[in-house]
Amino acid sequence: MDEALLDAVLRMVRLLDTPEDAAVLGPVVQREIYYRMLRGDLAHRLLDLAQCEGGTHRIVRAIEWLKQHYAAPLRIEELAEAVHMSSSALHHRFKAVTAMSPLRYQKHLRLHEARRLMFADGVDCATAGHRVGYESPSQFSREYRRLFGAPPRAEIERLRETGVPA
Repeated sequence: MDEALLDAVLRMVRLLDTPEDAAVLGPVVQREIYYRMLRGDLAHRLLDLAQCEGGTHRIVRAIEWLKQHYAAPLRIEELAEAVHMSSSALHHRFKAVTAMSPLRYQKHLRLHEARRLMFADGVDCATAGHRVGYESPSQFSREYRRLFGAPPRAEIERLRETGVPA
């Protein structure tokens, strides 16, 4: 994300604090965000996602499938079958579109959902990890720390103090 796009996104987020301004300025800022995304370095990826050629639409379907099944153990063969691709083609194309493997993408989904459960719903670390599909609390804690830079409990406390994700 370049500086101009980040600035537009931050202005959009700040509008959440002033609903009367958001009603008028929101559509303008949203249009600016679209413009900056379409003019940016990764515009070709957006175009690719919007088109149904090259298997990208299947990757979009794979992402949706992962969002629906994030807590279940991932079987690449099952995911590939669901989106009508071979396992190797799925892995290669998924990584080209998302810059991560399907398994890593699933981990990110799990960890972000666990973070939401702990922060918004007050769920404890072990329960959150279990709900999103981790069988081992220590593995959950390790992967959480790797992604967010701090153990779950400490990171959630920091979020509650600052109210801002890192």
